[in-house]
Amino acid sequence: MFRCSTALSSLLIFSLAGAAIGLGDRLGAKECEDLGSTGLALCSDCNTLAEYVKDEELVSDCHKCCSEDSDDSLSKVTFSGAILEVCMRKLVFYPEVVAFIEEEKDKFPYVKVQYAYASPPKLIMLDSGGNQKEAIRIDNWKQEHIRQFLKEKVNPGASAN
Repeated sequence: MFRCSTALSSLLIFSLAGAAIGLGDRLGAKECEDLGSTGLALCSDCNTLAEYVKDEELVSDCHKCCSEDSDDSLSKVTFSGAILEVCMRKLVFYPEVVAFIEEEKDKFPYVKVQYAYASPPKLIMLDSGGNQKEAIRIDNWKQEHIRQFLKEKVNPGASAN
């Protein structure tokens, strides 16, 4: 691990602050997809994400791919279901995801676990037609963060906003 210089730290803080207020560079759809986002998340959702995940780089990437909140978006975007996708061989590296699958999955009948070779752990959010609307990487999420996120973002009777 290396240590950042003071100038580099200041630059990182400035770029994160710029992204948080909408001044940061926006990424294109392909770059956002590579990061695990389709750009459908609201920027306020990135702020919520920051409360759960203490990864500044992840939050910064979220802000680079989010959609600006508007006055008519007071209701949060919700989805009808989700797929928790992960590579079975990599599960050993994600004990929190394993714990969620083993201990919590049955409490969420609208969440399907899908194993895909070489896939990092992610939640694929679905609309009422079962179509993928957004993919969210959950590599560093704790079990309780996965549970809380699903409780807030998935409403099986709703169509994706």
